Formats: sequence, structure tokens, C-alpha cells
Amino acid sequence: MILWEKVGDCAMFQGETAITVDDKGRLAIPSACREPIARACNNHLVITYNPFEIGCLWIFPQPEWEQVRDRVIVLPSVKQVHRNLQLKLVGAATHVELDSAARVLLPASHRSRAGIEKKAVLLGMGNKFELWSEQAHLEKIQQTIGEADISEEMAGLRL
Repeated sequence: MILWEKVGDCAMFQGETAITVDDKGRLAIPSACREPIARACNNHLVITYNPFEIGCLWIFPQPEWEQVRDRVIVLPSVKQVHRNLQLKLVGAATHVELDSAARVLLPASHRSRAGIEKKAVLLGMGNKFELWSEQAHLEKIQQTIGEADISEEMAGLRL
């Protein structure tokens, strides 16, 4: 179940919910998130690719998206990695609005690229949601973090 809390002016989302995408490609937003989304962005969301992981889309409340977009678009496009990030985030961004049943239409191209079919997993990830194909999510959560993978920042966490 996805939960939310307000931090400053932002809604912060956390948790995991199994989601069904209907035959028309619509995704119903969990009821616990509807009011915070309405307040945070008047039901306006932005869907784009996750540039770092296959099988996942990012869904931002529009004001959060605008901050991300503005930071990414100013990166110097003379570097290929910057252009790739701009292409996958800004170039692929699609604005959507919740309908009267609190559903959003996922673009067919985005669903296809992420391998999202009927079953998916929606994760609240702070300022955004991640929408994973069921299979990609299962593969990701079955991966462990090895000692060699731990960064300095992670080593300082007290978990």
C-alpha cells in the first residue's frame, strides 16, 4: 500500500501497490494518493522513462517534474550522456491528467518500452512514483546489495 505524508510543500510517497492496467492502458491511482495528488498538482502528472533501469516508468506530480526538467535541460548537450538523459526524460515526457475515476492513460509507447502489460507494481519513491512491469520489479527486488556495492553514503546509514 502506498502512503504519503506532506514534507514542506511537497507530497512524499512511499510504499508498494500491485496495479492492474486495463485493456485501454489506463492505470487507477491508489485511493490513498488521490487527495495528495489533487492538492500537489491539481491532478496533472508527467510520465517519462526511467533512464537508469529497464522495465520502469517514472510518474511525477507536475510541479516536481518541472524542477527535474529544468535541472536536466540545462546540462550541456555537447556530451552524449547528457543528450541521452535529456532524450529519455524530457523528450519522452508526457503530460496526463487523472480522469473522473482517478485513472491515467499510459502512452502505448511507454508501456511497450517498459514491458508493462496487465500487471504492474506502483512504488511511492518520495517525490515521484515508479511504475514497474511485474516481472522487472520481481527481478529487481530479488537482487541483493553486496558488500562491494556499498557506497560511502550507504556505509554511513544506520539501518
